Amino acid sequence: MVQHATLHIEHYGSSSGPTIIFLHALGTSGWMWHQPVAALSDFNCVVPDLPGHGKSSHIPWQSFSETARLIREVIQTQTPLGKAHIVGLSLGAYVGLQLLSESQSVAERAILSGLHVLPMPNQRLMLLLPYLLAPFVKSDVMVRFNAKALNIPKTQLEGYRHSFQQMSIPAFIKANKDASSFEMPENIGSVATPTLVVAGEKEHSLIHQSQDRLSQVMQNAQSYIAPNVGHGWSLEKPILFANTVRDWIQEQPLPANLQVIS
Repeated sequence: MVQHATLHIEHYGSSSGPTIIFLHALGTSGWMWHQPVAALSDFNCVVPDLPGHGKSSHIPWQSFSETARLIREVIQTQTPLGKAHIVGLSLGAYVGLQLLSESQSVAERAILSGLHVLPMPNQRLMLLLPYLLAPFVKSDVMVRFNAKALNIPKTQLEGYRHSFQQMSIPAFIKANKDASSFEMPENIGSVATPTLVVAGEKEHSLIHQSQDRLSQVMQNAQSYIAPNVGHGWSLEKPILFANTVRDWIQEQPLPANLQVIS
């Protein structure tokens, strides 16, 4: 375990293997990657807690751009060549896309899962919702509701609850607002980093539509669906997720049960 000057970081696997940065979802922490990284023991898995989350909860969430800058610093200081592969889910996928748009030179290959880049319906309500939920967000009822919505297995519920309790409420509000109003970076068409845009089959249709859009706009993007899983499929199917990461990074055919979109 290593304490970075800013973000809390944990390391797994082999320091001599290819480096992968894992970026977690809203309301969780590096905890959510424990099962996938255990299956990737021959890789150098670098797992930060994002601002306002986990053991980085004392660091305010400011913006996707600022968080991408912090991740760029992690890559530049924690990797031998100052480059790494990027894996992000949900909130982490937005951070990953922002990083590609601002600092693609530090990213070798990327996997982004569960993000939207199209205008969100009911925008005003979505921006107000975090404030309405904030007083109740850490209640047991809310934790169970979110876990069910994400299809988090019952065996992972206690870990999810602990991560949720660590999150700062201001980070919950601000990161939610930033995700709800996220717009695709204007320069994303110039990003050449090979990028796998993937989502669970049970995701919201807006995320599937965003997959189509990103695969059309980005130079080297491919889009796939993970069958019979939802938003948090790294927890539902950790071995499938780990195999997807391994195959994409090693430029091998992806798992046969993934469904190609484009």
